[in-house]
Amino acid sequence: MRSLRSAAAVTVCALGVATAIAVPAMMDDGGDGDGKGGAPRPQTMRVGTEAEAAADSCRNPEASLRPSSASGPAIKRIKNREVNGHKLNKLIAGVDQNSYRWGYRDPATGDLTGFDIDLVRAIAEDIFGDPDAVIFRTIPTSQRIKALQQGKVDVVVRTMTINCERIKDVAFSTAYFQAGQQVLVADDSSITGYNKTLRGKKVCTAQGSTAEAELDKPDTGAEHLGAIKVKPVPNQLDCLVRLQLGEVDAVITDNALAAGQAAQDPSVKLVGSRFTDELYGVAMNKDDDDLVRRVNKVLENYRQGGVGSPWMQAYQKWLAKDFSTAQENPAPPAPEYKD
Repeated sequence: MRSLRSAAAVTVCALGVATAIAVPAMMDDGGDGDGKGGAPRPQTMRVGTEAEAAADSCRNPEASLRPSSASGPAIKRIKNREVNGHKLNKLIAGVDQNSYRWGYRDPATGDLTGFDIDLVRAIAEDIFGDPDAVIFRTIPTSQRIKALQQGKVDVVVRTMTINCERIKDVAFSTAYFQAGQQVLVADDSSITGYNKTLRGKKVCTAQGSTAEAELDKPDTGAEHLGAIKVKPVPNQLDCLVRLQLGEVDAVITDNALAAGQAAQDPSVKLVGSRFTDELYGVAMNKDDDDLVRRVNKVLENYRQGGVGSPWMQAYQKWLAKDFSTAQENPAPPAPEYKD
């Protein structure tokens, strides 16, 4: 087993390894009360021929509901939620705590910070008039959809790609960031990208991620390339740890996440170019149309103002330094709406 290769690698582990491996499926951070917010909502799922038909008819999964500031049933439920007989007055958001620059704990303060966290606070400010009116629940990649279906969170803001499979189970806002899959390897690796240099190499992905779906494709995935897909892990950061320890040869993940990891740890590097185009959206329960519209209204305002927009300010604060090689001419994706 290869030892950790640099002090930077140790820093990465200090920020996230313990939580990435041992963190419970749900954790509350911030807020008053127990944050349970009442009984979970009945699970909403589409199965069988209906789901297949939805996938077949999916042409533009990024198209979302038109923005509105109106308060419908979902907004009223969130505002009136009680815990122990008292109004909670907080948004419950599913986030990550292990993705450097996106959703991670500041080692100096212990607070959750990052690009996604700023967006959550903007949504909370719009609904409650207070950016701190949030209970953060840290959830692994594989639990994002289930948390929404079971009513454990109101929104998931966790570098979550909008695609045809996921819109069967959850609703999405308009896109707030564009990324793509890329290959992360050790700095001395002979792997050059998502190509035949992966032949015979062990490849790690997070369970339920778009990277896992790419590796499972018969014509372009792991089998086609001759790569060895190891058992998917709950969190993407677990793959980075395995790469640092020499247990796998490559990680397939969003370049938006991997760029931060490569900047944080010089013992790993991104290789090749991104081989998919993916758009991140805020995920919500399929029944919460008014919440989707409200979030889209927040995003409409978040994008406005050019270089002075809240989006660009968050990009410059969190991503510009580490993501410059993966993102040219940064700008928020243009929103697409359903007719």
